[in-house]
Amino acid sequence: MKDIIQQNKGFIRSIIRKLTGSYDEDIEQEVYIKTWNNMQNYQEQGKFRQWLGALTANVCRDYFRSKLCHERSREVCDEEMMTSIADEHSQEKALEAKARQKLILKAVDELPAKMRKVIILHEFEDISIEIIAKKMNIPEGTVKSRLFNARQILKEKLAFLKGE
Repeated sequence: MKDIIQQNKGFIRSIIRKLTGSYDEDIEQEVYIKTWNNMQNYQEQGKFRQWLGALTANVCRDYFRSKLCHERSREVCDEEMMTSIADEHSQEKALEAKARQKLILKAVDELPAKMRKVIILHEFEDISIEIIAKKMNIPEGTVKSRLFNARQILKEKLAFLKGE
């Protein structure tokens, strides 16, 4: 039996790969077991290699009909489904975030010009109150006042985003 395995290992593995799409050691072992059990039934009418190839193909067919194959394919389908659901969920969240961002930007655009400029410089461009005051040539207190008022307006306009 060792000689048969050594001489035909590559041949058997290639048939398994062709028929199942990947190499499966369990199928290969089953082929060797069936070869051992059916050696007495082999009649030297054709080539041994052809008989062994047919036996390997039959073992592969049996595998596809088996419960194990169905369980493995179900596991793969379940994993793919969960991945698909997770991808869908993350895409949905990304779309919600984009829609939310558009609403916020629209609300900022609707602010009076002086408030809009201060809120954009401070919140979006991360510029300090002191630098904004110098840049706009206004007192720091005025910058703080405009920021406060802009935030209040935005809070009222966007309250529905928080569920209020």
